[in-house]
Amino acid sequence: MVAPSMDVLVALCKRRGFIYPSSSVYGGLAGMYDYGPLGVELKNNLKNAWWQSMVHDRDDVDGLDSCIMMDQTVLKYSGHESTFTDPLVDCRECKMRMRADFIENNQCIGCKSTNLTEARDFNLMFSTSIGPIASSENKAYLRPETAQGIFMNFKNVLDSQSRKLPFGIAQIGKAFRNEITPRNFIFRVREFEQMELEFFVSPGDDESWHQYWIDTRYQWWQDQGLSPKRLTKAEQTADDLAHYAKRTVDLLYTFPHGPDEIEGIANRTDYDLGSHTKEQDQLNIQAKVSENQHATQRLAIKNLETNAWQVPYVIEPSCGVDRGLLAILSEAYEEEELENGSTRIVLKLKPHLAPIKVAVIPIAKNNEQILNMTQKILKILKAHIPGKILLENTGNIGKAYRRHDEIGTPFCVTIDFDTISAEDATHPGTLTIRDRDSMTQTRVSIADLVPTLIKMNTLPQDCPA
Repeated sequence: MVAPSMDVLVALCKRRGFIYPSSSVYGGLAGMYDYGPLGVELKNNLKNAWWQSMVHDRDDVDGLDSCIMMDQTVLKYSGHESTFTDPLVDCRECKMRMRADFIENNQCIGCKSTNLTEARDFNLMFSTSIGPIASSENKAYLRPETAQGIFMNFKNVLDSQSRKLPFGIAQIGKAFRNEITPRNFIFRVREFEQMELEFFVSPGDDESWHQYWIDTRYQWWQDQGLSPKRLTKAEQTADDLAHYAKRTVDLLYTFPHGPDEIEGIANRTDYDLGSHTKEQDQLNIQAKVSENQHATQRLAIKNLETNAWQVPYVIEPSCGVDRGLLAILSEAYEEEELENGSTRIVLKLKPHLAPIKVAVIPIAKNNEQILNMTQKILKILKAHIPGKILLENTGNIGKAYRRHDEIGTPFCVTIDFDTISAEDATHPGTLTIRDRDSMTQTRVSIADLVPTLIKMNTLPQDCPA
């Protein structure tokens, strides 16, 4: 199976309502995208699957939703103000700005000129002001990652939830990076969502827990439908490691533009909590000198055996929602040659990720009896199947099937004249379930509809029937 080109995916996403360019009426914003009716469903399903595996299925992880705007002091002592940079180069000919590490053969990406400026550091954080007056005292940043919000709430979660090591804090949320060169559709953008876990462990246990999360996250992406042939583990070299990392392993997926990072699993040691704890200790000293009574927090935990304060190490699996969604779309996209010579476009999404779980299609769009029965079937399905159930009342069964193949709907349920022809309880009405991947059609009674869908893996086995 050959991976689709990026142009093919972009066209599909716009045509079928997955993803649109942001502010397109006025020409659009580079590196910004809006999620349409199907895109937001797919995106939410991916986030829900992550949250289920990280929070609901575990006893050692709590959830969090922290603010997008952050005090500049947080990002100063986290190292972001001084280190969160990319090398920026300008082309003197076409005035294009680009990242130095994207340039090949010392040529401008746009006009191919070699008349380029020297590289200089460019901070990626978006800054803003809190309050009516813009000043250095009122400066704040849009967070460049969700991790610092977790570190700021480490003590709050520790105390309120009575946690002991090891434990984790998970968060899904928006982050912002002023990318010099947004590229590759939704892979590298300026506004994006992250799914991050900060898992706190005792020093000495960090290496085994790091390997545990590498293996666990690698398997999770396969559970979402990514092929191990396109998903690989890549050890970062010492030159590539972030300033805070002891070891980092990236999960690389072969996107249409080539192999690239979908998730990073880093051993951040005690850098983050340690940096903020050192700053808080310094503030405590200053407070005693000035007799100022403002309170500060030590981001540490007491060792129950030694009764000494201990700054935990942290293991961080961090992935991008948008990158994950792009990988899933790329993996699921197929073009199949049919026996009649036509080509079928199909998204073979895992059922739990599909934007529409079941499409209900009446064979006649103006027949009152069929439409009444269709509403009855919709009510049954919506009562028992979590997710979006769609009425597809176009009157053209063939086109409806093709449309739902293309958007990844696992099953279509067709209401026809046999569905409404039951004479008595011994001759119940029947309807058709069409499977997306095999295109096989199964005739079942109305009473057997939900149990059959459960058997066909649309619903979890414990879903009420």
